[in-house]
Amino acid sequence: MKLYLSFLLFSITSLYAQQFPTVDFIKCNAYVKPDFNEKSISGTVEYEFVVHKKPDTISIDAVAMDFDEVKINGKNAKFVNSGKALKLFKGYKKGKNKVTFHYSAKPKQTLYFVGTPEDYQIWTQGQGKYTSHWLPSFDDVNEKVIFNLNIDFNSRYDVLSNGLISSPLVSDANETIWSYSMKKPMASYLVMLAIGNFVEQTEITSSGTILEYHLDRKDSLKFEPTYRHSKQIFEFLEQEIGIKYPWEVYRQVPVRDFLYAGMENTTSTIFAQDFVVDSIGYNDKRYLNVNAHELAHQWFGDLVTATSGVHHWLQEGFATYYALLAEQSVFGDDYFYYQLWEMARQLEQAKATDTEPILSEKASSLTYYKKGAWALHALRSDIGAENFKKAVKTYLEKYAYKNVNTDEFLAEIQKVSPDYNIASFKKNWLETAGFDFEGIQKYLEGNSFIEQFYEVINSYQIPFADKKERYEALMQSDVYTPVKTEILYQCKSVPLKEKQHLIELAMATGNIKVRQAVAQTVGFIPSTFQDSFETLLKDKSYITREIALFKLWKSFKDLQYQYTEMSNGWEGLNYNLKIANLTLKLVTKGIDPNTKIEAIAELESLTKAPYEMIVRESAIETLLTLKIPSEQNLISILDATMHHKWQFVKFGKDKIRRLLSDEKGRQDYLAIQPKLSEKQQERLAQFLKETE
Repeated sequence: MKLYLSFLLFSITSLYAQQFPTVDFIKCNAYVKPDFNEKSISGTVEYEFVVHKKPDTISIDAVAMDFDEVKINGKNAKFVNSGKALKLFKGYKKGKNKVTFHYSAKPKQTLYFVGTPEDYQIWTQGQGKYTSHWLPSFDDVNEKVIFNLNIDFNSRYDVLSNGLISSPLVSDANETIWSYSMKKPMASYLVMLAIGNFVEQTEITSSGTILEYHLDRKDSLKFEPTYRHSKQIFEFLEQEIGIKYPWEVYRQVPVRDFLYAGMENTTSTIFAQDFVVDSIGYNDKRYLNVNAHELAHQWFGDLVTATSGVHHWLQEGFATYYALLAEQSVFGDDYFYYQLWEMARQLEQAKATDTEPILSEKASSLTYYKKGAWALHALRSDIGAENFKKAVKTYLEKYAYKNVNTDEFLAEIQKVSPDYNIASFKKNWLETAGFDFEGIQKYLEGNSFIEQFYEVINSYQIPFADKKERYEALMQSDVYTPVKTEILYQCKSVPLKEKQHLIELAMATGNIKVRQAVAQTVGFIPSTFQDSFETLLKDKSYITREIALFKLWKSFKDLQYQYTEMSNGWEGLNYNLKIANLTLKLVTKGIDPNTKIEAIAELESLTKAPYEMIVRESAIETLLTLKIPSEQNLISILDATMHHKWQFVKFGKDKIRRLLSDEKGRQDYLAIQPKLSEKQQERLAQFLKETE
């Protein structure tokens, strides 16, 4: 009882502090105008705020911005621009106030201008505290504001932001003002902007929420596979969480070279373009988990927001776990338990280096997301699903549109389960680093698939001849797919003659993932297996087709020309089959020299914008591996080092340093130096100096 009272008292104190700050910003009305050519943004902003107790200084976070026409309550106001904030000292009074100002900026992060002048997108990623790089706002997640944005931009483009949209106002022949408004407050990092050539489809949930799905116009035929099950998981989460979706609309939009898989901006999720797929690509890479994760954040993170990074698991752990519950509703229990096992395996492998507990600002993403999800699964299993649901519902209702900490959540758990040892749970799961892999096994027991999966895993050291019959029986059974793929990977080194029947049974399953495992684990293909292996070229998986194409080409030299010709016109997932075909054209005997020249030109075009990083990287690597001299490839590698995605930057740096360490590579770059832009020349000079 004493423990419960301490949680309750802390909760009341925290809530009081949130409701009565010294200065409370209430609403933001902003007019903004991005400029792709200048990579800039400018605008006029009005903030309504209430002063409860007059402070010495009021700050609005604003990184590397210029200000003018700063007024408080209609009068010119003195201000200081620190380079990181707009600081106000006088002119405000106790009670209600308004501050207005004009600003301009050329953001180095958070607002991204992607593509070429002929084909571009503009989008934001403010996760954490970075919106202040493009919109004067608040880095403190505890300052929640109602944001209303008016965006002035070229009428040929589509503009998306948070909240409900009013009828666009055409300001002149070429410009339109899109007006978006929110009804409830949110943290600044959740403000978003996305501009591009988008098309839209909508549907309405049973509870009346409008779901907006957006895609690039070139992907207009990919709505169904990309957004498959979206309405189902939305309605599941409303039911499972027990609280109606807390906002007025829910929209989703993919953008090119997004920094992460997705971002849960309030009402308006942005996600990575490479999740946009056709019906075949859906089998290789689907958006569903990210979709459910970002949607769950609309409650866990957007409706209630952690007070600080220490409690970040209240957002990421919850979103990860509820996404898995949503997937369980689509794919079933076996899928659910396999994903739990896979997360546990990753956490077990990382525990030697992941030495921070969940309740730490230094914890890794793996800890926040997957250990956080496991903590919730253990808690839900311990107290019962109904008690857990009741506590979560009360927690969300009590702290709606406010900020929370871990103790406030645990206090609600204690209420529904008074005898549960909260202190022990907190210590073992949240305050202790590492992962107790053996201890969590009890939460996986009772699922027949897991039992069969463990049987196969634990048979690794048994000679193939001794387990062959059992494995063949499992391959013919209806056991869940990971058991069958594990068998194939475990038997990878077994000679094909010995496992021929097992492979034939695997191929006969018709299961895409099982057949893909065959493609990956069979090495050189004998002529007796050729016809069967060629059927993989027609599987509904672009990954399987790529693997099969290369293995068949390598195994049958007299058919290399035919396989190359067969793959003409293939595109695949993120152009994987196109790049495979271009590669074969360059290394296959009998291909016309002009065709080879055209193939090089196509590969070179894939190394640069507007293609995404994943495509550019693959094309660059192909040209380097084949040792094809290409000025464009050298330039594309240099451009990679100036990209906004750190992964591509690292890739580019690694490649250019390797090239410059060789005298020929150095001379190749020096030869093209006069053809480079000023920015490219400056960047190259840095690498030349570094590698002297």
